Amino acid sequence: MTQYIDIAVNLLSERLRHDIDSIINDAAKHHVSPLIVIGSDLDESAEACAVSQQYPQQLFSTAGVHPHQASSWDSQSSNKLKQLALQPNVVAIGECGLDYNRDFSPRPAQRQAFAAQLALACELNMPVLMHCRDAHQDFIAIVNEHRSALPKGLLHCFTGTKDELEACLISDLYIGITGWICDERRGQELAQLVPLIPNNRIMAETDSPYLLPRSMRPKPKSSKNLPQYLPYIVQVMAQLRQQPETELAKYCFQNSCNFFGLPIPLKRGED
Repeated sequence: MTQYIDIAVNLLSERLRHDIDSIINDAAKHHVSPLIVIGSDLDESAEACAVSQQYPQQLFSTAGVHPHQASSWDSQSSNKLKQLALQPNVVAIGECGLDYNRDFSPRPAQRQAFAAQLALACELNMPVLMHCRDAHQDFIAIVNEHRSALPKGLLHCFTGTKDELEACLISDLYIGITGWICDERRGQELAQLVPLIPNNRIMAETDSPYLLPRSMRPKPKSSKNLPQYLPYIVQVMAQLRQQPETELAKYCFQNSCNFFGLPIPLKRGED
């Protein structure tokens, strides 16, 4: 049986939070389990932690402040985030990083909050799940300032250029790929880059409820992306890489377990 882990689910978004049971169950029917629930600010991170405690081994969570929320970062934020991160079901710091595309928070505030969260990840020896959009130069500079003490880093929902991918791989980051590669309008460049990601650095994600794969057939009736669609994304990734789908799925699964420190061994017969 092929196994999958969705490494980025915005389960507490308004489009998903009322259907948590069915989302978990439908994903499991497609062998997508566990799900990593993303925290985007301190309040949501606390809620993500609480929800994941209600679904042991089915949900794990992250704790962080997204660049969109960076203006909320203050002198108490690091201590509050640390207390959340110490909970056993919290498996990474994040989502944190930089977003110069929308600039919902001032760029200096984004850089300050990002650097502080990387420093905390180093202090706690925890992996960090990161976001970067239209901010690569500052992003990679801040990452590299902390990289020697940072245990593991993941740039989720990668949509950058070849040069940006190469810089991330030089910094030994994991790369998360979404259904962006299934979008014929804006995903063509990323589709060409997917084969360049080493087997031991690639992961798959939906970023649910966003980024519904446009090429899915039959097309889902709802525009809401769901974790149960992750196998389709892996299938497209495998086609682009000219790699057996089961082989790629195994690498993605193992990389996800290793990155988040999940106690989920492969089943016998899948070695």
